[in-house]
Amino acid sequence: MAKLSAFADEVTEDFLEQVKYLAAEQVGYIEPRFINKKNIMDLTKAELDEARTMIRDHGLKVSAIGSPIGKVKLDEPFEPHLDKFKHAVDLALFFETPYIRMFSYYAPEGKNINDYREQVMERMAAKVEVLADAEVTMVHENEAHIYGHTAENCVDLCETINSPKLRLAYDPANFVWGEKMTNNVEVCWPVMKPYVVHIHIKDWKLGAADVGSIPGEGDGQIKELLAELAAMNYEGCMTMEPHLQLGGQFGGSTGPELFSKAIAAVREIATEVGLDCD
Repeated sequence: MAKLSAFADEVTEDFLEQVKYLAAEQVGYIEPRFINKKNIMDLTKAELDEARTMIRDHGLKVSAIGSPIGKVKLDEPFEPHLDKFKHAVDLALFFETPYIRMFSYYAPEGKNINDYREQVMERMAAKVEVLADAEVTMVHENEAHIYGHTAENCVDLCETINSPKLRLAYDPANFVWGEKMTNNVEVCWPVMKPYVVHIHIKDWKLGAADVGSIPGEGDGQIKELLAELAAMNYEGCMTMEPHLQLGGQFGGSTGPELFSKAIAAVREIATEVGLDCD
């Protein structure tokens, strides 16, 4: 059975209200990213303790750490960033989640990211070493401008690193926005499917600048994707990230009313295609 999760900072900035909202919507998982306006990577120990207590008190679990790991340029020093990744691993263990959402770096200003493949792979390999003794996997999200902006490059990451510690998070809308595609399920999904363990539900209309669509109403082929998940008896999380008021490089906004509409749309589509969804 697929499980619904959410980047609930799109609903409200207040973290207690985030978990209350998800509990009321019967969404059993949360993907923490911004907690009371602070990135999860920047919280104090006391703030982390409080957030974990709120999650548990409302019967929720954590689908993944919504980290920004890998959203830096390759000409920035790597060691401080690797230290941040180590902290993300600690957070995954603290929140008892198996996954850290992450990315595959930007090229230096004015350069082509495909020319930096070797450096990207070196950094990924270093992170895999960190994960050697941890029950944690990093899930790479396809996104514009990073190395993994195409399906082929995402698969290249997995096949080159060749470790179960690196898997993929599939985001259909990012292929629409970044790669100008309206057929991601036909073209990208078959290539990436063997490595996908995590799904983001975000839809987008081709040509839209910074606002997403209700799932199923854009060009992200959400219905087709959920049908594929049904066919494979997908049991992982589908994390809602609709961006219905605003979307940007590090997050987005939707608000409670539109977020509820997005959740209802996903549940309706899931029912239509025979995807068991909790």
